[in-house]
Amino acid sequence: MKKEAVLNSNQHCQTRIRAISDAMEVLSGKWKFHILGTLTRGDKLRFMDLLREVEGIGTKMLSKELQDLEMNHLISRTVLNTKPVTVEYEITEFGKSLIPIIDEIAKWGIAYRAFIYGKTD
Repeated sequence: MKKEAVLNSNQHCQTRIRAISDAMEVLSGKWKFHILGTLTRGDKLRFMDLLREVEGIGTKMLSKELQDLEMNHLISRTVLNTKPVTVEYEITEFGKSLIPIIDEIAKWGIAYRAFIYGKTD
């Protein structure tokens, strides 16, 4: 292999690894995919709705994860002028780009469960 081809291949590999690292940093943690998966249904959800939907998450963790997802432009937060104040969350257009990835991860998880445990539920 020529030196230039090796350098291009190495550059491509480094760019790819950096991109994967960036994605993992934004999406890491136990709850982000649960929250995003819930919001991909297209509904605007309030905090308490998300708390009920994302089984096992606590209020502090949900609040932190929502802040992270909003900071990374994957969800949006709308404060409504009601008494008491109502806050709604929804997935952004950029966040919607994750839907095919979330769907593929779900398919892989089903196949993995079937392979390891011999069941799909």
